[in-house]
Amino acid sequence: MYGDLRSFITDLERRGQLIRIKESVSHDLEITEIADRVVKKEGPALLFENVEGKAFPLVIGLYGTRERMAWALGVNQLDDIAQRIRELLDVKVGGGLLGLASNLPKLKDLASLPPKRVRTGPVQDVIWQGDEVDLTKLPVLKCWPQDGGPFITLPLVISKDPETQDLNIGMYRMQVFDKNTTGMHWQRHKTGARHLEKAKKLGKRLELAVALGGDPALTYAATAPIPPIPGINEFSMTGFLRGKSIELCKGITVDLDVPAHAEFVLEGYVDPNEDWVIEGPFGDHTGFYTLQDYYPRFHVTAITMRKDPIYPATIVGRPPMEDAYLIEASERIFLVPAQLILPEIKDYHMPPAGIAHNLVNVVIEKSYPGQAYKVANGLLGLGQMMFAKVLLVTDEDVKPQAHFQFWQTVLKHVVPGRDSQFAKGPVDVLDHSSRSWSYGSKLIIDGTRKHAEEGELADWQPNLERASEVLPVHPDVVSQHQFEGGFWFITLKKLRAFQGKELAAWAAKQDTAKGIRLIAILDEETNPADFEDAIWTLLNNIDPERDIEILDNVAAEKVFAIDGTPKLKSEGFGRNWPDKITMTQEVKDKVDGLMEKLGLTAIV
Repeated sequence: MYGDLRSFITDLERRGQLIRIKESVSHDLEITEIADRVVKKEGPALLFENVEGKAFPLVIGLYGTRERMAWALGVNQLDDIAQRIRELLDVKVGGGLLGLASNLPKLKDLASLPPKRVRTGPVQDVIWQGDEVDLTKLPVLKCWPQDGGPFITLPLVISKDPETQDLNIGMYRMQVFDKNTTGMHWQRHKTGARHLEKAKKLGKRLELAVALGGDPALTYAATAPIPPIPGINEFSMTGFLRGKSIELCKGITVDLDVPAHAEFVLEGYVDPNEDWVIEGPFGDHTGFYTLQDYYPRFHVTAITMRKDPIYPATIVGRPPMEDAYLIEASERIFLVPAQLILPEIKDYHMPPAGIAHNLVNVVIEKSYPGQAYKVANGLLGLGQMMFAKVLLVTDEDVKPQAHFQFWQTVLKHVVPGRDSQFAKGPVDVLDHSSRSWSYGSKLIIDGTRKHAEEGELADWQPNLERASEVLPVHPDVVSQHQFEGGFWFITLKKLRAFQGKELAAWAAKQDTAKGIRLIAILDEETNPADFEDAIWTLLNNIDPERDIEILDNVAAEKVFAIDGTPKLKSEGFGRNWPDKITMTQEVKDKVDGLMEKLGLTAIV
């Protein structure tokens, strides 16, 4: 198990999973373009030893494969963690409430390795205070062309509840404004935001410490949806994952414990009475830009660091990205607790195209009618699963990780409308397509084999795959593709209100709509022949109840007709619509010339 970032780096290099780059590379877009190409090929982590104009090296892509993510948590594969938790709880999934309660006393074992406090640690070998504080010396990345500035993307933000003294470690992006201030991107449902509200009521500043680097398991834990159980926080979870207590030391200018083996710690405060400041835009994990908004300002009072520290970073954007493996780690870890509450769940998966909250594939053991809805609605009540937008459920023997095959399996057992359900609820605040900020609708599709009470399926023969050139012509169509199994993706250039709905209705009446279960109209930047790209765009761009209609196709078969185009103010959509993230051609061209020099051509 790794006690700090550099031991993880050393081991990755030994395994051939990290490359050192000695040539000078810019933190302004260039590192992003290089790292993006490498992570999409599941390539190695990259250690940039010479970041142009900066005082420290930068490492990126540490968690960029399923294998490296598992190593970071001390196992060979992520499913090993679920097995560990299963054994820890000695899971009893029967017996109703009494059966569930029999597992709860064992939860104390999760807190059996609390943090160990030490007088000082390597992270305080060098201390900058007062005028010495200078965030601009760190190689903080400007990730994407429309970003409002450089952003710290892998911070472990430590705060303390002003009333209960409970600790929280979360990961919130931080835009660097100047030498000693940043934004603090606390969304309304985040624990840090609640701490700030309490500090304001008490008339206090909220002290913060931001760790960069350290134990890889702690970096993961800061992203994990840990339930509110007394005595369990990200430090204790790290102890459980690594099998050893994490060492903490007291901050220099704040009354907070910080990881003794981090690379950097930024200490400071947020003043709850200070006006919030404009933060963003930011190329986000959705693959779209998050637009500007107001967030608190973080004032840095000290920067402490190790001797010769290494700055850790990640990038987010169009999937697949590194964050997909952090998400998958949580998915594996929390499978067992989900099964405690919903024992019929055999497995589930949140595919990268769904960017964590937009899509959940669920396999169940079905024994009675309506069970798919029971499970799906139950999942929507579990912690951050409340943000899920589309849930697909089947009882077939198919892996939820087999994304395209899973969709095919679900649609095989679905009569649209009869076997689907809309619901309203909270959605992620980054969802740009919801009817209003943080509030929208969800879709459950019951793709299980039906009991008699649920209605028989008509004899349905799915379409064969068809390319654009054999599909019908329409003046609005830019490109189109049909995938075998019931899918028809069509792209257009959006010019008028309800153009997407009109085109979907036209498509449903074409002869080539026979055997189709799902017609989706998408923007012209989407490749309809790329299933992952089409589903990613579709899920990002819909509020299901608003944008999905159930139509009859030419063969009188029911079909989901989905308007996955950008929404216009003339359609009653009141917010601004963000752009998809793309890199400038100038940077792409420059990186094309760099790849061979950096020794990366064989990877990408």
